[in-house]
Amino acid sequence: MRIISGSAKGRKLFPPLSRSKEIRPTSDRAREALFNIIGTRIIDCCVLDLFAGTGAFGCEALSRGAARVCFIDHSKVALDLIQKNSALVPDGREKSCVIKTDLSRGFNQTCLSRFESCMFDLVFADPPYLTELSNKILSALDNCSVLSADPLIIIEERKNFTPPEHLKKLYLKDSRSYGESSFYFYGYSAS
Repeated sequence: MRIISGSAKGRKLFPPLSRSKEIRPTSDRAREALFNIIGTRIIDCCVLDLFAGTGAFGCEALSRGAARVCFIDHSKVALDLIQKNSALVPDGREKSCVIKTDLSRGFNQTCLSRFESCMFDLVFADPPYLTELSNKILSALDNCSVLSADPLIIIEERKNFTPPEHLKKLYLKDSRSYGESSFYFYGYSAS
């Protein structure tokens, strides 16, 4: 695992212990493809990294020019890895916030109040596969007030996951598969 591009390009990320089953990092190949799709949209945006695990997605975002990243996870192992990995990026710790919240119990908007008044332009969620947590997170994001006017929400799930095409405000724009994983891209319509 490494940071693929930007100010911390090539730096090796601290991985989870090989015996740890609670963290499933997104492969470098899939993450690189994902950031190629996101492109320059990442520059100066506020990022919310849900089920952050190692923090690889948020660290890559910081390295590529994101203004702020909020990492959320519940696992002590993950929180420690996020702290170590965000320190690998120049100004990474200063531009990030790490929140311990158990997202399996629901997405609590008040947990984000510690991240100043940032409206999130990009949300990445990588919950445990096939657990209904992806649908819960999408539903919570569909009803929250922490998103910017034009956010991009990306859910990583198992390839055979059937995502909802429309919610109240969110709609499925695209999906891409890499090995057994797929990324589902949601846009936002205020009307």
